Order: sequence, then C-alpha cells, then structure tokens
Amino acid sequence: MRTLRLHRTARTSALATAAVLAALSLTACGGGDSSAAGTPAPVSDAPSPQPANDAKAPAEQGKDAKGSTTSPDAGSAPDSAPATETKKGSGSTHAEPAANTSKGADSGVVTLACHGGNSKVTLKPVTRPVNHMLLTVTNTGSKSCNAYGYPAVRFGEAQSVPPVYEESKPQAVVTLFPGESAYAGVMTNSADGSGTGGYSTKNLTVYFQGRDLSGSTGQGANVPLSEKVYVDSTLTVTYWQADMADALMY
Repeated sequence: MRTLRLHRTARTSALATAAVLAALSLTACGGGDSSAAGTPAPVSDAPSPQPANDAKAPAEQGKDAKGSTTSPDAGSAPDSAPATETKKGSGSTHAEPAANTSKGADSGVVTLACHGGNSKVTLKPVTRPVNHMLLTVTNTGSKSCNAYGYPAVRFGEAQSVPPVYEESKPQAVVTLFPGESAYAGVMTNSADGSGTGGYSTKNLTVYFQGRDLSGSTGQGANVPLSEKVYVDSTLTVTYWQADMADALMY
C-alpha cells in the first residue's frame, strides 16, 4: 500500500511540473502582452535632444563669450550722468578782476594812459625797506586808465630819469578804474653811503609812460612834499604795481 501511495505522489508532481513548463513555453512564444504582465519597457540608447545653440543653460547665463561673469550694461555710465566741467582761468591781461567794472567805469578795452591830468600822485615815507618811499597814483578821472611801465621821477632840477628795477616788471599792465590806485617803490639813496652827488629837495615831478613805453605822455604831476627828500646817484624806482606790498619788495 505504501508503495502505491509513493507512485501516486510522484505522478502528481510530474504532472504539475509539466503544466508549469507548458505555460512558460507559451509565454516565450509571444502569446501574452508584456505591458500587461508588468514587464519594464526597453531602454533606448539614443541620446536625448540638446537645447538650441541660442538658448543658454541656466548655469551659463550672465557670462560673456570669454566665460567671465558680467551684468547688463556693466561699465557704461547712465545717460543722465552729468559731464565733468573743467574750469579755466579768465585770461584777462588786466591786474584787476572783472568785478571792478561795477564801479561805473567805461566798458571795452582800456587804452587811455594815466597821467597828471586824470590822476593824483603822492609820495610817502615807509619804515621798511630803509631809505625807501612809496609813490601812489590814483585815478581821479571818469574813465579807466592804464599805468604803463614805470614812473619817471624828477627830484629838484635833475636832468636824467633814474633807472628801474627790471625784476619788478609785472606780468600785466595795471588798469585803474576811477578811484583806484597803483604803486611804485622809490629807493631815494643808498643805505651804506655808496651813492654820490646827493642833494635834498622839496620839489618832485612825476611823468608817465605811454602805451609804447617810448617816452612820456600827457601832463606831468607836481607832487607836494611835506619835507625835503635826500636823493643820490642810487635813486631807483619800480614798475607800477597793483599791490602796495609788491612795490616795496625791492
């Protein structure tokens, strides 16, 4: 009996195995739907499409052709930025600024020379430098005048015009509006006594140069002196100056 049962069990197992093999054979022959059976779709080896050449990837945005990072319109100034103005000098050849025209002086280029007929001249002693005096000419006329060159001073009955300190020549002609003054320094005698032909006088006449500096022009000015002035062969003057301190530097 036992032998018979074993034969039945073995037969049943063989039948089950044969049924499984038959089902597998049918599947291999393509009898079923692979998607329905849950089989994954085959993977394609074809490369995925690339973005167009004119469309940059996010990581490449903001880079120029050389790969350096830039921002839009970097390095260019805004349209509303003001331009830089460079200021230059006025270039005026007159010693006085243009603001002085508010004093009622005539307009235009000044060519009239200062002289004894439109000016007043004074001579005053100064403490420094020693043996020096300050000559002042003031425009008393109604028009502007130019103090050309240097004063030609005549003390007493002198027959010659004293020399001028050439280094005192200003860079521009001194223009005097009505009421304004120019200055000249006068060294009357040497401090060390080296001068010769000295004499004292209370008479002084000042003559003025014209535009071409070739000689005197207009009237001479008689200058009143409160006391006698001692002069000798070292008598020297400066050019007319717009500033008093410049006239006493020599």
